[in-house]
Amino acid sequence: MSVEVEATKAKSSSGWRAQALQLGAVVLAVFIAKGALAEPFYVPSGSMEPTLLIGDALLASKYPYGYGTSSLPIQINLPQSGRVFEGTPRRGDVVVFRWPGDRAQAWVKRVVGLPGDRIQMRQGQLFINDHPASLKPDGVGAAEDDTGNAERAYRFIETLPNGVSHAIFKIHDNGRLDNTPEVTVPPGKLFVLGDNRDNSADSRVSVRDGGVGLLPMDNLIGRADAVVGSWDLGMRHQPLWNWPAGLRLARFFTAVH
Repeated sequence: MSVEVEATKAKSSSGWRAQALQLGAVVLAVFIAKGALAEPFYVPSGSMEPTLLIGDALLASKYPYGYGTSSLPIQINLPQSGRVFEGTPRRGDVVVFRWPGDRAQAWVKRVVGLPGDRIQMRQGQLFINDHPASLKPDGVGAAEDDTGNAERAYRFIETLPNGVSHAIFKIHDNGRLDNTPEVTVPPGKLFVLGDNRDNSADSRVSVRDGGVGLLPMDNLIGRADAVVGSWDLGMRHQPLWNWPAGLRLARFFTAVH
């Protein structure tokens, strides 16, 4: 009788260990995939409107730019030691990165300047190495702020000198960041802008003043390739049963341009 009990206990213990090992393997596989392939991120601000909306869920691919301490799915305060399989973003790429002011925060902006480029804003128009990015009017939209209020914004299609086109918002004709000194991007750095040009703390603003400054490439997490889901945060103030109406189904599984 005792032999049967001991056998049952051993079998139960063996089954528990097998399940624990299987669960551990699944967790490890997810951790590796999240660290090496892609990672989801959430858009909390309107700085990248109209390309990205508040409430968008992004999928950032990590392999295009290689891997460093910023690529880890859990941010650990490790010394910067460069990147392996390093790749340089293209002008026009939308990138997710660790904010230099607080590496626990992940931000998203668009790369417009690479090392060696000379970048300047003149009357709201972007110049790269003295070549203007063309602006084509594209109607009027609404720029939403973090409180859920919307403001009329002029929409333009901006085309960079390398031919990459994307939409931007301009709220003011003469915004405070519409005219900047020319900056030469040093080695290992990037110049990034938000598509909502009058509501973005980007490379036009120093880290000390709450912006990005010139972004170290070691801070890159990955390239924002797709919106996998989206929900209108303004629905938070509605009754719970109205929340499903906030799903922006048309944005689910769409590419980021």
